[in-house]
Amino acid sequence: MTPITEVEGRRLALTNLDKVLYPSVGFTKGEALHYYATCAGALLAHLYNRPVSFLRFPDGPDGQRFFTKNVPPGTPSWVRTAEVPRRSEEGTATYVLVQDMSSLIWAANLVTEFHTPQWQADSPGTADRMVFDLDPGAPATVVECCTVALWLRERLAADGLHVYAKTSGSKGLHVLVPIEPTPSEKVTAYAKELAMEAERELPGLALHRMTRSLRPGKVFVDFSQNAAAKTTATPYTLRARAEPTVSAPVTWEEIEGCAEPGELSFLATDIAPRLDAYGDLLGPLINLNRARKLPRGFR
Repeated sequence: MTPITEVEGRRLALTNLDKVLYPSVGFTKGEALHYYATCAGALLAHLYNRPVSFLRFPDGPDGQRFFTKNVPPGTPSWVRTAEVPRRSEEGTATYVLVQDMSSLIWAANLVTEFHTPQWQADSPGTADRMVFDLDPGAPATVVECCTVALWLRERLAADGLHVYAKTSGSKGLHVLVPIEPTPSEKVTAYAKELAMEAERELPGLALHRMTRSLRPGKVFVDFSQNAAAKTTATPYTLRARAEPTVSAPVTWEEIEGCAEPGELSFLATDIAPRLDAYGDLLGPLINLNRARKLPRGFR
């Protein structure tokens, strides 16, 4: 019998709670739902008013994985949605907005990573945050990403910007910056300039091009996720990896002290203690008082 639970007055059918999603550690779907419920306060703040793309992995990370952008079949009528202009054709697409606990648990029951754009639903294509996705090419690891992240922090600070970081939940780091609303194409142009500068200033380490043959041992500074059509793993989302890793906010002290890749890898079970210890380290991303304008010429 499918368990029925009530969340904020909404009745939800939760399926296959004993199903093992991460065999390496025996982590079940029920534990995944529990994780999302316990970190909902922080996660929902970063999902709020942002159209959600789902990377679904219902049979675990070794099973089929697929992106769902439009509203999934069977979505309850009470789940809020947003009409978003299509980028490559006329008309709009309908996306889910995960605004509350009931919507979060419904979406988590689909077994998903949450991905969101750098803009909000009521201002599509106008970014209020900037992101750099630091992706290491083996044998480089997150340790090398830390070196690039620290360079970016200093360079962005020189332009008067506040800078924050989280793990990708995969191999690398995300560097994030709250900005005053700016057209996505201008944010992308500025981010590209900094990625190119990083390549010049950190020769043999940073790389601004995706070319696979150039990437071994280097850190790809991916600026392209600032494009209006792109999305990034939302803070606190589980990832479809071998273990239930999370895209987790980190302190700059942790980045400065990182000597081994495992030091910046966090599982679902690590997040509640970190929230107790630090609060939401990315809270300033949703505090407009921390947002700053891009340098003149990119506004």
